[in-house]
Amino acid sequence: MAFRGKEMMKKLMKKVGENNLAPGVKEQLKKCIPDSKVVMNRAKRGLYAGRHIQFGNRISEDGGNKSRRSWKPNVQEKRLFSYILDRHIRVKVTTHALRCIDKAGGIDEYLLKTPYHKMDTEMGLLWKAKIEKMYEELGKMEVVFFSPEDEARFEQGFKDLKLEERAARRDARRQMYGWTAKNKQMEDARTSEVTCDGTAIVGEDSSHGDVHEQLVANS
Repeated sequence: MAFRGKEMMKKLMKKVGENNLAPGVKEQLKKCIPDSKVVMNRAKRGLYAGRHIQFGNRISEDGGNKSRRSWKPNVQEKRLFSYILDRHIRVKVTTHALRCIDKAGGIDEYLLKTPYHKMDTEMGLLWKAKIEKMYEELGKMEVVFFSPEDEARFEQGFKDLKLEERAARRDARRQMYGWTAKNKQMEDARTSEVTCDGTAIVGEDSSHGDVHEQLVANS
């Protein structure tokens, strides 16, 4: 078991890198690596939250005969959203780990709150060290607040981008389905009819105005 713990530590240091670890994390990892606990091979690729294979006896009802058996944890493949990574993470988790994640408030909070001696899988230790390093770098960044005018300008820019994207999609659909050649003629005809009607209406209004002026002069 000690050899398994040493190999896990070597793989962890190789993947994360000693320079990327927060100060004091390496010493905590050395203390909390599960040297004496039996860890399944498939548990290295997921978050099991302390749930591993268990062994016991199957006892018959008639004679009380005992035969060896094992209990495997209920493992599910889920997509969990990480706010610090801004993307979904596809990971294999046990139902107990899902309840712990829901109770903590998310995958990031679960990895940060869970101590190293309870994070007994290689993947859990890897993600915990990575998330802690990213949060440490995030805490060193400067926070900049925008004025309401800048926020309004950004919002208007996003709206313009959406309108441009919508227009580009409409043009692409028209080119794809051959809609442009036919409807250009129809649109040109409609615009010409509208302009002709507009000039006719204007001419009628002017003639009515002239008649009204003549009546006023005669009176």
